[in-house]
Amino acid sequence: MTIALYDASALSYLQTLGAVSGFLEKGLAFCQENNIDPETVVETRVFPDMRPFRYQIQAVAHHSAHAIEAIKSGIFRAPGERPAHNYAELQALIAEAREAVEKVTPEDINSRENADVVFQADPKRIFTTEAFVMTFSLPNVHFHAATAYGILRAKGVPVGKRDFMGILRLKA
Repeated sequence: MTIALYDASALSYLQTLGAVSGFLEKGLAFCQENNIDPETVVETRVFPDMRPFRYQIQAVAHHSAHAIEAIKSGIFRAPGERPAHNYAELQALIAEAREAVEKVTPEDINSRENADVVFQADPKRIFTTEAFVMTFSLPNVHFHAATAYGILRAKGVPVGKRDFMGILRLKA
């Protein structure tokens, strides 16, 4: 069985972005129903030495929409300094990432099979597009989405595994 690079990357990002959008919405509703300021969630951390909820959501957006750009251009850059987004801005960031990924075509991505993706970091790392997606980008998307989900769950938001998984790609 072979799997197209577009299916492994763009469709996987869209599934996770949709799930994140959904659990962000549930988190906001929970805050409103329980008179909790959603901005208190934004700075919540799983552990003091981990980055806050805000960063987790920003990273999901970066490792999906910017990964698509990296596949197309061959260059991936760390995001650098990020704004201190509030809860509503984080929701908008996920919506923007989703829109960006929805615009890419299978041809845009599949034409880049076995091409190089250079991660402009110190030290510089060179991946094939497949290795970039499977060993770097998707693990990052899932790690940061799971961490954000875990923070919401720890705050009492009634989300479950199906909320994290998003809409499954079932056989028609």
